[in-house]
Amino acid sequence: MKIVVGSKNPAKVDAVREILQDYPHLKDAEVVGIEVGSGVSDQPMTLEETLRGAIGRAKSAFETGADFGFGIESGVMPVPYSKSGYMDLTTCAIYDGKEHHLGLSSAWEFPNPEVMRSVVEEGLDLNQAVHKAGMTVDPEIGTSSGAVSLVTKGRTDRKAYTKQALQMALIHIDQ
Repeated sequence: MKIVVGSKNPAKVDAVREILQDYPHLKDAEVVGIEVGSGVSDQPMTLEETLRGAIGRAKSAFETGADFGFGIESGVMPVPYSKSGYMDLTTCAIYDGKEHHLGLSSAWEFPNPEVMRSVVEEGLDLNQAVHKAGMTVDPEIGTSSGAVSLVTKGRTDRKAYTKQALQMALIHIDQ
């Protein structure tokens, strides 16, 4: 069985490889990451746009000859009553050639209002915004531990956060 992840981001591809070990019918699958376009902005700003990105990645990944195409997309979305008005989440779409199976991670709010202001008003992605705010020297933190690791002081990271969305989407192909 071949599973293609519509990204070469190590945090995403490694999360898929690791989570599949919990699924007997998928654990021996070959997992390959390929670079595909998401069809959405670099920093999706709504749940709908973030899901569209995951769906686009999953379909493109599937079309390379995979048994399953996995698309993972992170984005922010408006959330009433939150301090900044936005929360970050990760979405996963798994495409089997007929249907998309969706899952979401938990959502979290960035505690530094300047970071979200840079994302919303300046159009920076979260990596760029945390780097600009001086919270990291790594301008590509999203390909490693992620911004969530910074704000949780390492209690969770991008890979663990991605695994939540994967587990929720895998519900549909674990029956």
